[in-house]
Amino acid sequence: MATIEDVLVPIYMYHRYQVEAASKVIGGQDYMFSLKGRGDRNPQIVSADEQRRALSAVLDTIKPDALVLPESLLKLIPPRPAGYQRTREDFRIRTQPTFDALAPAEAIADHVSGFLLNQERAARLVQFNARDPRNPGLLEVLDKIIGATWKARPAAGYAGEVQHTVNMVILNDLMALASGERTSNQVRAIAELKIEQLRTWLGTQRTLTADENQRAFLFYASQQIKRFQDDPKKMNITRPQEPPDGQPIGMDWWERADTVCNWR
Repeated sequence: MATIEDVLVPIYMYHRYQVEAASKVIGGQDYMFSLKGRGDRNPQIVSADEQRRALSAVLDTIKPDALVLPESLLKLIPPRPAGYQRTREDFRIRTQPTFDALAPAEAIADHVSGFLLNQERAARLVQFNARDPRNPGLLEVLDKIIGATWKARPAAGYAGEVQHTVNMVILNDLMALASGERTSNQVRAIAELKIEQLRTWLGTQRTLTADENQRAFLFYASQQIKRFQDDPKKMNITRPQEPPDGQPIGMDWWERADTVCNWR
């Protein structure tokens, strides 16, 4: 049972490449490298309906119901004994030596958010919507992301902590998008607007909830936004735990290689 987590990782992350593929449809363009005289078609923006379907499908993967692990499974995962070291193909944890029940959700959220809040994708959304308003724009996409995470009905217990974990990953990446050196001016403007609107919403929600745990979370998020707006360089962010390595799977020997690769 000491290595049951090693089996859990590829099962839990089974859809990681489907998420990547679907994310590329959002703000995507269908193109090929044409040869003169071959009559290949010109690049085409992915249809608006297909982009919206892809966004809905990707957002479904970070809902608490899709991320919580059953208690019956959590009870089976023991701390790793001596001689069974954690590897780059295991979940990164914050609860050493016990299994971190939030780590898998955080890994998926980081994976999804990294694609959805990508600077180049955000810039394409702005431009494609400007060229044809029927295409989803960055405003619409951010509204749907925030609506599916922060503004979703609060969950309780373990599912609630999963929801908190996902929400903070989204907020941190949204602030990173707004402050990125390569972020275009209009993307930065839209991202900062949505952050400010979220801060206002957080203040309202904090006065409405009687749950002290939820109130603490909303207060913390609001304070993080305030610190970001005051000076992004002085932000103290809890970096999300990155997903376990995907490609190549089962290649521990790569740890010993001199080459440094970024699989993202």
